[in-house]
Amino acid sequence: MKTMTCKQLGGACEKEFQANTFEEIVELSKKHGMEMYQAQDKLHLDAMSAMQELMQKPEAMHDWFENKKSEYKSLSED
Repeated sequence: MKTMTCKQLGGACEKEFQANTFEEIVELSKKHGMEMYQAQDKLHLDAMSAMQELMQKPEAMHDWFENKKSEYKSLSED
């Protein structure tokens, strides 16, 4: 199991997500993002806005995703 924070995944806080795969980490992060969106948390809304801009550039989004995946793989097990 490995741990990444919301901030490491492009978010706005230090909430930690633990999972056995990068895909599981992404799902936990998405769930947290939805909760923060529903709460209208300004810092998270700003981070989401930045991610939406990145998503407008498929190649940049792909590179960002692959970099985060590599970062996850390089982490030591908890």
